[in-house]
Amino acid sequence: MELWIACVLMVVFLILGGVAGFFIARFLIKREMKKNPPINENMIRAMFMSMGRKPSEAQIRQVMNSVRKQQ
Repeated sequence: MELWIACVLMVVFLILGGVAGFFIARFLIKREMKKNPPINENMIRAMFMSMGRKPSEAQIRQVMNSVRKQQ
């Protein structure tokens, strides 16, 4: 095999590997975030309680919806 063909194939496979790695990592991170969300209702309640307020369920749902919209 000629040297230039080997070099071209190495560059092509390197690019394909990078693209495939990007999409696989993106898929795995999204799946992990769905399983273990960064914030949940109990954390929101604790945050409100630390500020000295008792949150209503409507306030908790509103905060959760705004968190979900940002994702």
